[in-house]
Amino acid sequence: MFPLPMKIFSFLMSGSSMGTFVTWAFYIIFAFWVLYTLVAIYHWLKYSHASLIAIPSIIVHLAISFALISYALFGNASFLSSILP
Repeated sequence: MFPLPMKIFSFLMSGSSMGTFVTWAFYIIFAFWVLYTLVAIYHWLKYSHASLIAIPSIIVHLAISFALISYALFGNASFLSSILP
């Protein structure tokens, strides 16, 4: 039914573990996230540059996202260990 995705999946899984596949899936997801975030930040700064909350909320968004990406890809968010319970 879907021969190309199955060929790609079988190529990726040949000789690799499921963990490798999941890691690469996260890399692809986060690449799309980076593009989306950059476009959103550009538009937010261009059209809402007079807003006092724009810059702090962008910084908070990037910090939290970096922590989640770091944890998802590498299993650590050691820079957050002082704040987390």
